[in-house]
Amino acid sequence: MATPTTETDTLVSVDVGTSGARATAYDTAGALLLEVRRPYPTRTPRDGWAEQDAARWRSSSLSALATLIARLGRGHTIHAIGLTGQCPSVVPVDGHGTPLRPGLIYRDNRAVAEAESLRETFGPGALHTLTGHVPAAFHVAAKILWIRANEPDVFKATHLFLQPTELLALTLTGEAVTDWTMAASSALLNLRKRQWAPELVEAVGLEVSQLPVPHPSWSIVGSLRPALVHRFGLPRPVPIVAGAGDSIACAFGAGVTSPGPVSEMAGSSTCLNTIVSEPTTDLAVTHYPSATAPGGYVTEVGINTAGEAVDWLASLTYGGRSGRLRSADFEQLDRDAANVAPGSDGLVFVPVLGDGERDDPTLRGAMIGLSVRHDRTSLARAALEGVAFAIRAHVEGLGAASTPATEMRVSGRPASLATWNQIKADVLGIPVLRIPGDATTSGVAMLAGLGVGIYVDPEQAVTIACRPEAPIEPDPANHDRYASVYEHYRSVISSTTLHAGAAEVPAAEHRPHSPPGARV
Repeated sequence: MATPTTETDTLVSVDVGTSGARATAYDTAGALLLEVRRPYPTRTPRDGWAEQDAARWRSSSLSALATLIARLGRGHTIHAIGLTGQCPSVVPVDGHGTPLRPGLIYRDNRAVAEAESLRETFGPGALHTLTGHVPAAFHVAAKILWIRANEPDVFKATHLFLQPTELLALTLTGEAVTDWTMAASSALLNLRKRQWAPELVEAVGLEVSQLPVPHPSWSIVGSLRPALVHRFGLPRPVPIVAGAGDSIACAFGAGVTSPGPVSEMAGSSTCLNTIVSEPTTDLAVTHYPSATAPGGYVTEVGINTAGEAVDWLASLTYGGRSGRLRSADFEQLDRDAANVAPGSDGLVFVPVLGDGERDDPTLRGAMIGLSVRHDRTSLARAALEGVAFAIRAHVEGLGAASTPATEMRVSGRPASLATWNQIKADVLGIPVLRIPGDATTSGVAMLAGLGVGIYVDPEQAVTIACRPEAPIEPDPANHDRYASVYEHYRSVISSTTLHAGAAEVPAAEHRPHSPPGARV
């Protein structure tokens, strides 16, 4: 093979996600060059619990990054590496950066009592004004309190509490650093000052030094450590850019930089983000600092198991006896759903399969209206519609709190499903624009480019690197048909039957996790 005479200017993003880690390379025009994935599992040992091996966050990310760099070869100049990942998830680590227990991921809902304690102490309104969030079991603050109460030895031994991206940043640079958006997801950051809120840090029993230092999303927070430069076979150190939480990065990658458009990060979970100049007063809407400017804010609401709920159904009905899914299975599910009329012949699906929702830990999923006349195509349509109904409820809430939605920009693997995109447009009554590829990783690459001066400002980055497809317009007749179905969905999710939640586990039954490497 001939040696290239010119090299491709390249930006890399690393995403420590829910289903695994991935390293992705883009050229500076926003074209995808290569992606490498490394999966890891989620454990659900009890109702409401969701954990991952935090050591896998690190090892899988390093493996993906090493393979990506090796496959790119010498024909690429890597100008920067940007970081993103699931949030709010957290793990305590010791002074060597070694995880002391499994990581608690965002859909872990065990810390209900701890979140309630924070709300009672400070008041929901005051907390929302200070942090942009009302603490729930979803947030890092409550998860830290749970560890403090139930695993005191782990809490005492903790040097740092880190989210997945922060653990990776520590590994890559040797520095305990984070970005504003990731820090805000903890519910411990002063939203306006972009600094840790001392009164909240003290309330969870920590010193500020036990949390990483927050930086703007476009900041260079360090360089790749010499040992990793050598391991990856790079000719020189590479700047590491702070990046942003996955949904915030996705909004930027989708070109959502002003009020009106809504970004949907469609993946295992769904996050919906809009831009506001000032935080709203609606306690149901969470807020993050802008990833692209010193001022400004990004709103967020979300669904814990959106794509994951469809994955679950597909594995049962389209995956064969093995339950192993291929891309073709999802495409078949999408085609089958197109052959079912809006309303799924009376079926209503509630896509809450993670033992609670981020804004309601007691809510559970359901398929309502089943009959022997239904087949897997009816179930498929109902699942796609159920997620669309959940999205509509959140989009309406965002619109009531700030600016009504003018369009929705969809990114992620589910965004490739044409029937589902049309259902979303019909249910919402607004155009849906698909962002090819993955706006989360491209958004992080764009932030990395801002950090090292590849792009002069966010507007230039969006103009160069974001290419939405033509709008999918809503069908007015279908939108009208969905009006009554949506109201039925709303009545179903308010049913007390779906809010039974998990039985309380007596305190005596809590068993602390064994230290790493121990046998149980």
